Amino acid sequence: MNETLHVIMNRRSIRAYEAREIGDQDREQILQATLRAPTAGNMMLYSIVEVKDQAAKDALATTCDDQPFIAKAPLVWLFLADYQRSYDYFMASGVEELCERKGEPMRKPAEGDLFLACCDALIAAQTAVIAAESLGIGSCYIGDIMENYEDHRDLFQLPQYVFPICLLCFGYPSEQQRRRRMTSRFDSKFVVFHDRYRRLSGDEFGAMYPEEQERLDSVEQNSDSSANVGQRIYLRKFAADFSKEMTRSVRAMLTVWMGE
Repeated sequence: MNETLHVIMNRRSIRAYEAREIGDQDREQILQATLRAPTAGNMMLYSIVEVKDQAAKDALATTCDDQPFIAKAPLVWLFLADYQRSYDYFMASGVEELCERKGEPMRKPAEGDLFLACCDALIAAQTAVIAAESLGIGSCYIGDIMENYEDHRDLFQLPQYVFPICLLCFGYPSEQQRRRRMTSRFDSKFVVFHDRYRRLSGDEFGAMYPEEQERLDSVEQNSDSSANVGQRIYLRKFAADFSKEMTRSVRAMLTVWMGE
């Protein structure tokens, strides 16, 4: 296994950090790698907010589903799906006048543009994660940034065509985090299909989470009364309060993006 594959295969989420800062040289290397990430049409439809203000980090630790480690992370980057910069550039370039001369309305960012910008931002974020990992710097994705849109919009002064898609915390892993067990992933047979999509069968579902089901079976009674991993994921993830809030928040963001 080469060095790059070793970094990818051994990466895990890190939520506790040593009490030391990330040096300017390492930060710059992560940033330059991030800026080389693949991007749709070389448009770079994303922006990054480096959150240095401790009060803002403290706020995020609360608004992102009460995760205190966010406030302690040495480096916090907010990745934004950003079509505002491109739209402002179009306006500054006289595109509105161009469209008037052509006798057609000027198009505004819509749903497809949002999805494309989200892809750009997430590809850049994952590039940052791998770059950091190669330097011995751990990271953790915070998808909960998509909750509480109104608070995050105000905190970061986000305009109409900017969508907060993920938050990343970086830091040197604590000793306990370095020893922590890696979580399993699905076997490829549940994910990789040939030529067309295939829905899984009941027997296959029963084999997707063997380790988790074994741990669940070893407990006499679960606090959430789940009988299998599927029920547990539903209760703790899909139907949880944070998931419901994320849906509400994203709907609010879409309403603003579409100008409704």
